Amino acid sequence: MQQQALPLLPETAPAFQALPPSVAVAQTAWRRLRLTTAVETPTTMTVEMTVETPTTMTTKKESAAMGTNAIPAGYRQDHQGRLVPENLIKPIDLARDELVAEIIGQALPLQGMLAQLKKKTIGDIKAFVALSAEQYGAKVGGKKGNVQLLSFDGRYKVMLKQHEHITFDERIEAAKALIDNCLARWTEGSRPEIKALVERAFRTNRKGQLRTAEVLGLKDLAIEDDQWQQAMAALMDSITVAGSTAYINLYERVGDTDQWRHISLDLAGV
Repeated sequence: MQQQALPLLPETAPAFQALPPSVAVAQTAWRRLRLTTAVETPTTMTVEMTVETPTTMTTKKESAAMGTNAIPAGYRQDHQGRLVPENLIKPIDLARDELVAEIIGQALPLQGMLAQLKKKTIGDIKAFVALSAEQYGAKVGGKKGNVQLLSFDGRYKVMLKQHEHITFDERIEAAKALIDNCLARWTEGSRPEIKALVERAFRTNRKGQLRTAEVLGLKDLAIEDDQWQQAMAALMDSITVAGSTAYINLYERVGDTDQWRHISLDLAGV
């Protein structure tokens, strides 16, 4: 064990301005504290800090044997699970780690608050829809559809949208086979590009799933052919609703116009 004195800079420290560009990236006081450990500067005050100074890193196997929560004082665990002595970590890396931890620490509670807001809002809207239906002696059951609520003064609008996740069962293979038969008959002696235009609807995305919109778009083609109609029947029978996702959208009217401004709760949109 040895005593290591870490120099601190005053708030107006001119030496901080002389740091090399690779280090002079932090502006707040707590980052200046960390960055000054990498350079020699006049000492105005010192803080005594006791650290161990091992010269080797603990292996991942040794770290796992100690337990994921058993990180000794003076060490940091890196992304490979190794225990690294803090005095061997670059000050800029320590500063980056602290900044990321601070940002995430502030974001996680907000994420929880937004999740609770969404859950409560959906519940309140569904309860209001049921209350409104009772005024006419009606009882609403099952999943609610899209709902739009407008404030009395017309300034604010709340929308609840239900997006269904559609998949296809094994009958989509029968539909594909019937479509292939139609294409084989129609494109005999024709350019192969015609067949490619229809077959592209059965392309899969990066997850290996069919592109729902493109497949369903085939049923909108007004083709009077018995085999094609049979294929479309198989296609419609293969549709399965795997679930649904509820979306809440909030809007504010722009002045006295008929335009609406989205009230974004997304970091990318605020």
